Amino acid sequence: MATTTFRSIKVLPNSASLEEARGRVFDFFKAACRSLPSVMETYNIYDVVTVSQLRSTVAAEIRKNSHVTDPKVIDMLLFKALEELKIVVDHSKQRHHIIGQYVLGRQGQELGTKDQQISTFLKNFYKGNYF
Repeated sequence: MATTTFRSIKVLPNSASLEEARGRVFDFFKAACRSLPSVMETYNIYDVVTVSQLRSTVAAEIRKNSHVTDPKVIDMLLFKALEELKIVVDHSKQRHHIIGQYVLGRQGQELGTKDQQISTFLKNFYKGNYF
């Protein structure tokens, strides 16, 4: 069901104006929200996150670029977003990718609290060995 919704949304070559680009972003948001229940089912993430929380995450990702006013840049960002949505809907990612990017990535604190239980030696070791 989500793939049929996703197929109906296509990025046209260029937006003629800022209003047209903005309308396309709203269309993308609607398509992404419509696909969220099937994404939840596909990745079996009901125990980790709700549809409402994922919708908020999608909205937050869109708001990150709310300062952009060039229609060509908006079209490029929209193309990237559509590609990411297609990858997620087609089940090209694994469950832990979805959880890491869209659930834990948004909260942030859960990743930092684990470091408090690690010894000083291991903290320094991890800092020195990450590229």
